[in-house]
Amino acid sequence: MSTVLFVVTAARSWTLSDGTEHPTGYWAEELLAPYRLLTAAGHDVAFATPGGVAPVADAASLAEGDAESLAAIAGLAAPLVLADIDPADYAAVYYPGGHGPMQDLAVDSDSAAVIVATVAAGRPLAAVCHGLAALLPARTADGESVIAGRRITGFSDEEERIGGLADRAPFLLETSLRSLGAEVVVSDPWSDHTLFDGLLITGQNPQSSASAARALIAALA
Repeated sequence: MSTVLFVVTAARSWTLSDGTEHPTGYWAEELLAPYRLLTAAGHDVAFATPGGVAPVADAASLAEGDAESLAAIAGLAAPLVLADIDPADYAAVYYPGGHGPMQDLAVDSDSAAVIVATVAAGRPLAAVCHGLAALLPARTADGESVIAGRRITGFSDEEERIGGLADRAPFLLETSLRSLGAEVVVSDPWSDHTLFDGLLITGQNPQSSASAARALIAALA
């Protein structure tokens, strides 16, 4: 089979607009569900983070048994350095969320380069929830956003409000994606909602993790 690169946030907190640090990381379900489905389908998974820093799961995302399951995943505790990644080595790239990507991947040029190269090569790119923050800095050679004119979804402004952080967020993901010219389609809060635009696969929230992963498996086939 093939190898899928998971690009995971290295952030431990999200700096809010009032200067407070909101503890975070990646969202466990958004990493575990796709990992399990992809490996069950016969694919390998590699992990990369900014600086090769070991990622942490948002404590609020951990269900019973998740910590043990995450600890058992080979390579997650010692990820590759994102700046050293050659996207051509991977059949697809996947971005899980959690609020961590809003802190680091939303402004990470190495991550943006991986996204641009993956899209340009016609390989599948998938992102779920706040993982779509990684799309914000991704620009083509002529400076256009890679999501301009694309039909996508992502964590909605309404979901951020329900979660209680919208008023203190430095930016809102849905609004920011729209500002780059994307057609952002969101469904009811916390509903399973995944969209395809060619080989760009996006899921709205944690509840969309498995459906996004199944879409990625289908794209790889």
